[in-house]
Amino acid sequence: MARLTIGLDRVVAQVDRRILGGFAEHLGRCVYGGIYDEGSPLADSHGFRKDVVNAVRRLRPPVLRWPGGNFVSGYHWTDGIGPKDSRPRRMELAWHTEESNRFGTDEFMAFCAAVDAEPYLCVNMGTGTMDEAQAWLEYCNGTGNTEWANRRRANGREEPYRVKYWGLGNEMYGPWQIGQLSAQDYVTKARQWAKVLQWTDPSAELVSCGNFGWNDWDEVVIPGLAEFIRWHSIHIYTGSEDYWTNVLAPHQTERAMRISAALIEKARHNQKISHPIHIAYDEWNVWFRERDGKEGLEERYTLGDALAVSAYLHAFVRHANVVKMANLAQLVNVIAPIVTSSDGLFLQSIYHPLRLFGDHLGTSSLDVHVDSERHELHEAADPDPWPYRVADLGPFPLLDAVATLSADGRQLMLSVINRSPDTDVTAEIRLNGGIAGALDGAQVEEMNASDWTTTNSFEQPAAVSVREGTIDGFGDRFNHRFPAHSLTVITASTGGSDR
Repeated sequence: MARLTIGLDRVVAQVDRRILGGFAEHLGRCVYGGIYDEGSPLADSHGFRKDVVNAVRRLRPPVLRWPGGNFVSGYHWTDGIGPKDSRPRRMELAWHTEESNRFGTDEFMAFCAAVDAEPYLCVNMGTGTMDEAQAWLEYCNGTGNTEWANRRRANGREEPYRVKYWGLGNEMYGPWQIGQLSAQDYVTKARQWAKVLQWTDPSAELVSCGNFGWNDWDEVVIPGLAEFIRWHSIHIYTGSEDYWTNVLAPHQTERAMRISAALIEKARHNQKISHPIHIAYDEWNVWFRERDGKEGLEERYTLGDALAVSAYLHAFVRHANVVKMANLAQLVNVIAPIVTSSDGLFLQSIYHPLRLFGDHLGTSSLDVHVDSERHELHEAADPDPWPYRVADLGPFPLLDAVATLSADGRQLMLSVINRSPDTDVTAEIRLNGGIAGALDGAQVEEMNASDWTTTNSFEQPAAVSVREGTIDGFGDRFNHRFPAHSLTVITASTGGSDR
C-alpha cells in the first residue's frame, strides 16, 4: 500500500494565488470570437461573450497578462484607444494576420474588471519606443493634468487603472521575435526603459524577460536587471504523444524554478539588493499538436493533458517560496481551457484542475511525503516536439501530491495525481499535527474519464468530468483508493486552531 504523509504543522512556503493567473494574446480566436465577439447574441453591451466571462470567473484568475506574447513586439497601444471605428487596421507580423484594434487597452481593463482579475501589461520592445512605453504607463496610471492621463479621461475613464505589473518585452531572445536581441543588448536597453517607467510610476513592478530559467540568457539578464525588477519571467511549454513523457515533463519546470531561484539569490546577495525578486512563470501549458499557426493553435486536450496541467499546478505549490505568479497560456480557444462557437462553448479537460485549484487552494504549502511505486521514464533519443529531458529526475512515484492550508489554518486541500494509466493505487493517508481524532468527513472531487485519451467536445462536453463524493470517517489516519489516470482533490476542515 502507498502512503501519503502530510505535516499540518510543517509549512513549506506561503502560496500566492497569482499562480492561478491567465494570459490572452491577439492570436487566432483568443480575443476576437473568444473573449470579444461584437454583434454576437451571446455578447454583452461591451462586446464580451457573457458565457466566456462566466466560465473565466469560475476559474478565479487573480491576474491576466496581455497583449502578448509574440504579438506585443509589433503592437502599438495607441492604435487601440479612442473611437473604435476610427482605429487603424494593421498588418500583424507575429501571427501573419490583420489586427482591427477594436479590442485595446480600455477594453482589456473592462474585461479584467468583469472577471475580477488584475491586469498585467507587456510593453513592445520590438518595434516600440521608450517614449511609447512611458506614455502607456502614464495613460493607465497617471493622476496629473498631463497629456496621456487626460487622453484616458477623454476616452471615458476618470480614475487611473493602477496597473501594477509591467513586462519588459516578450521572448526577446527568440529569432521568431520582432526586434530579437542578445542578452547583453537586451539588458542595456531594458535598464533605460526600466528607469523611465519607474520614474513615471514608482509603484510599477517590472518583469524581466527570461528564457527557460537555466541558460546563458537568464544568467546575464537576472544580474543585469536585478536592481530594477521585482519579477523574472520564464516560459516552458511541454507536451508529447507519449503518455509517460507527457505527464512527467512538467517536472522540468521544477528544475527551471530551482535554478532561476538560485540565480536570483546570487544576484540579490552580490548586489546587496533588499527588495524581493520572484519568478513570474507567465506562459505555461501543454502544447504540441497544433503548432506554427495551424488551425489557430486550437489544441484539443485529453485527460492525460489535464494530468500534466495538474502536475504544473503541483510544481507551483511545491515551489511557492519562489514562484508567486503564473499565467496559463492561453485563456480562450487558443491552447485554452475554454472553446467557443457562435452558439456556445465547452470546457476542455484542462479546465477542471484549474477550477479545482481556484476553488480550494490554500495560502500555506505543507510538507508532503509520498511513498508509492515508481515509474522509470525511458526517453526517446530525440524528444519531440520539445527538447526537455526529465528522466534524470526520476524514477517518479505513481502518486504525485501537494497539500495546502487556508489562512486560518482550518481548511485542508490535498491534491493527488495517480499517474498510472491502468492501475488504481490505494494509499494510507496520515495527517500529522493539528488533528485530534476522527472528524465528520471530507469532500472528494475526482477528475477522470474512461481512458486517458478521452477529450471533451461540443458533442460530448462531459466526457472528462469531475465526480463529487465524501469520505466518511475522515481523520488523522484513513485509506483512499486513487483510480488510474485521475486527479483527486480532498478538502476538509482540520479542526485545528488558528495559525
